Amino acid sequence: MLEQVLLFTLIASFLIAVLLSPILIPFLRRLKFGQSIREEGPQSHQKKSGTPTMGGVMILLSIIISTIIIIAKFFTFSPEIILLLFVTVGYGLIGFLDDFIKVAKKRNLGLTSKQKLVAQLLIAVVFYISLQQLGFSTEIAIPATTWAIDIGWLYLPLIIVMLVGASNAVNLTDGLDGLLAGTGAIAFGAFAILAWYAEMYDVAIFCAAVVGAVLGFLVFNAHPAKVFMGDTGSLALGGAIAAVAILTQLEILLIIIGGVFVIETLSVIIQVISFKTRGKRIFKMSPLHHHYELSGWSEWRVVVTFWLVGMLFAILGIYLEVWV
Repeated sequence: MLEQVLLFTLIASFLIAVLLSPILIPFLRRLKFGQSIREEGPQSHQKKSGTPTMGGVMILLSIIISTIIIIAKFFTFSPEIILLLFVTVGYGLIGFLDDFIKVAKKRNLGLTSKQKLVAQLLIAVVFYISLQQLGFSTEIAIPATTWAIDIGWLYLPLIIVMLVGASNAVNLTDGLDGLLAGTGAIAFGAFAILAWYAEMYDVAIFCAAVVGAVLGFLVFNAHPAKVFMGDTGSLALGGAIAAVAILTQLEILLIIIGGVFVIETLSVIIQVISFKTRGKRIFKMSPLHHHYELSGWSEWRVVVTFWLVGMLFAILGIYLEVWV
């Protein structure tokens, strides 16, 4: 019965996203909410200029509607679900403001980095305070062992690093048609399995709702994309996956399951450090997916390869938690 509820959640969220798309995409096009492409990006991407962005709205709506309906029908609204929705919607709103400013001013700049950071920090601190009020453990489980380390007050900076870091890492990955939608579905699918295994059924339901939403979005975001999720979607997904990892106490496993996001972020960090210290670039362009594009790979080949790598990371994460 519970497995059927999980599958039903995924299907319901998928259908909501698919049904919303034919309504929202033309609406965004009429409002001329088109994506501005960075001039320093790959030249092949210039043809994508004007493609409707802010499609993350349909992802958010699908997650919220399906989660609320399923939880109300089969479960009760636990503090975990409320916190997950708070973080997801909170980071989604930051992204929405950023996207709106971009499209309103017709340039590829939205909120300033400081404005984004302050808003992200505020949500992270509220999230931490809420966990403290619930008596949440500050122990960090070591994967593939029975060990756990209580880090006490250091849990606050850890939460900040996870939420802010994950939201920005996921945002960096959103650079090719279908790349983030596919890798996001895989990562949240892994956490759905692990949450179910830990008998955190409501968290598993939320993860299934995310998987369904991004797969529904992928129908219209696969190459050639008819819509982009924008920061509305990417920041929301990043904050959500970090919150899930924290609530399931699988903080370290986030690094493995979200391995693609980590690699993308490291490629940017390495590129910046190398250029500033040696005046040389390691990659043809960062994040890493652009390097492979400029190396002659087709966009679809890069995306599918990254999906497969994400799948391997997800399987490894599940293996370390369940079978080791």
